[in-house]
Amino acid sequence: MEYTNSRLREIVGDYVHDERARVILLRKYADNATLERIAEEQELSVSQVKRIIKKHYYQVFRHFDEK
Repeated sequence: MEYTNSRLREIVGDYVHDERARVILLRKYADNATLERIAEEQELSVSQVKRIIKKHYYQVFRHFDEK
């Protein structure tokens, strides 16, 4: 699936209402940060970061097919 950073930021801003989840998703998919780096920045475990990404993944990426 191809996406632009600007479209990703737009969709995350529109559909992810949890601030921490927005930051994590953008760090992962727009900035290509590692899970370990994100966990360190957010003071979470890697497992917690994975759970947050998994919880919000569909919420974001299903909108890429929309115009």
